Amino acid sequence: MTVLYEDNHIIAVNKTCNEIVQGDKTGDTPLSEMVKAYIKEKYNKPGEVFLGVTHRLDRPTSGVVLFARTSKALTRLNAMFQTHNQIKKTYWAIVQGAPDKPEARLEHWLIRSEEHNKTYLAKPGAKDAKQAILSYKTLVKGEHYTLLEINLETGRHHQIRCQLAAIGCPIKGDLKYGAKRSNPDGGICLHARQIEFIHPVSKQEICITAPIPDDSLWRQLAASVQ
Repeated sequence: MTVLYEDNHIIAVNKTCNEIVQGDKTGDTPLSEMVKAYIKEKYNKPGEVFLGVTHRLDRPTSGVVLFARTSKALTRLNAMFQTHNQIKKTYWAIVQGAPDKPEARLEHWLIRSEEHNKTYLAKPGAKDAKQAILSYKTLVKGEHYTLLEINLETGRHHQIRCQLAAIGCPIKGDLKYGAKRSNPDGGICLHARQIEFIHPVSKQEICITAPIPDDSLWRQLAASVQ
């Protein structure tokens, strides 16, 4: 666990593709508990440490995750994430092939299947379907893979994974959405690269960037980003 930013009200860490943000049926220690243990030890805090989960990343996804250290910060950050107001998340993804257009705005309707933990394309206005919108631009086009930068306008389940697969560019390693093969570490090449927001208490502008995964392809493509 790598801490990227911390103050009295918030803390941000760089999640690896093998970590879970909150506890699940696997029983694996979640990132939230790791952060609590870190705060308890660093600040010698007695009793239970307060930590609020403000958003989540899929287990196979890496990158910046923001937690609240106070209830005031949690309430305000929750509102910001729900409305996408005063907060911007930027993702990087390595996809198979390359999209037809170097940059575009994608709009789809998606339906989530709880049973299969997967999201599917749907017809506009279909029952239980929700509109999903993102914008992408090409950062680097390699021989077999392309590095994209993605900005979300909505926050749907597996949105980036499903929408990129829909244009014929599944994320590298993402077998669930059409990738040819898995990655050695079991993750997918989707990285929450940066989060920009207005601090919930101080009202200062905060920008937190997560270093790319320690992987040769990531390093190769990222080295060419201008």
